[in-house]
Amino acid sequence: MKKIVYIASVLVIGILCFVGIYFGLKSEESGDNQKLVVAEVTHSVFYAPFYVSLHNGYFENEGLDVDVILTSGADKVASAVLSGDANIGLSGLEATLYVYNNGADDYLINFSSLTKRDGQFLVGDCSLKDSFDVEMLKGKSVLAGRTGVLLQNL
Repeated sequence: MKKIVYIASVLVIGILCFVGIYFGLKSEESGDNQKLVVAEVTHSVFYAPFYVSLHNGYFENEGLDVDVILTSGADKVASAVLSGDANIGLSGLEATLYVYNNGADDYLINFSSLTKRDGQFLVGDCSLKDSFDVEMLKGKSVLAGRTGVLLQNL
C-alpha cells in the first residue's frame, strides 16, 4: 500500500510540476500569475502531495494561481474540462472513454495514471487499535466505499 501511495504521489507531483513549468513560463511573459482551475472527482489521500503544494504556496511561487473545484463524479470532471470551466481534471479514465466512444469532436486526453487500483482504507473501532489483526475479519463482510459493492466473506 505504501508503494502505491508513493508512486501516486510522485506522479501527481510530476504532472503538476510539468503544468506549473509550462504555465509559469507563460506567466513570466505577462508578469501575472496564470489562473489554473483543477477539477477533482473527490477529496482523496492520493492527492496529498497536490494539497501540500497548494497550501504551502508552491504553485504561487511558480506563477500559478490554482483554484480547486470539487466535481463529484468523473462525468462531471469531464464536463468541467470540456466546457472550459476547468483546465485539468483529476478522475478516472472511464469518462474519457465514454466521451470518445460517443464520437465527440472534442474529447479528453488522459496523460497519466495516478493510481493502479481504487484506493480503499480499512476504518474500524478505536478500541481495537492496539489489538487489531486482519485475521479478525475472517468470516465477516466488509462494505466497500462504493454504493452497491460488498466484498464477500474474507
